Amino acid sequence: MTDFTPWTSLAGGILIGLSAVLLMALHGRIAGMTAILAGIIPPVPADWAWRAAFLAGAVIGPLAYVATGNTIAFEVPISTAALAIGGVIVGIGVTYGSGCTSGHGVCGIARLSPRSIVATLVFMAFSIATVYVLRHVIGA
Repeated sequence: MTDFTPWTSLAGGILIGLSAVLLMALHGRIAGMTAILAGIIPPVPADWAWRAAFLAGAVIGPLAYVATGNTIAFEVPISTAALAIGGVIVGIGVTYGSGCTSGHGVCGIARLSPRSIVATLVFMAFSIATVYVLRHVIGA
């Protein structure tokens, strides 16, 4: 069971929302992590610097949290192969869905984008179905 962490979760949600708003306000860009990551892989576009800074912040933030004596408790109860297969499936979904959970779920819904609302509903439905099948049908 996952521990209930309302204050940490609230702080994380506020920081994610703030970063999305600031990126839109200062650069006119959507904070979709997949597109940001794709923008630093060669051939790199002219606006690669803000992308690299955004990704650096996504890495440095948790490192700073741990450096202050906090811990990030998590466990991965599946094999590395299952993680790799899941990553490929998510990559396919991101490609066909024209965006990821951060782009559609955080930024797209905030902009009331019908496409993002539908995409978010679809990936949430498939996530719920996957967990149900894995836990209650297969018993993993």
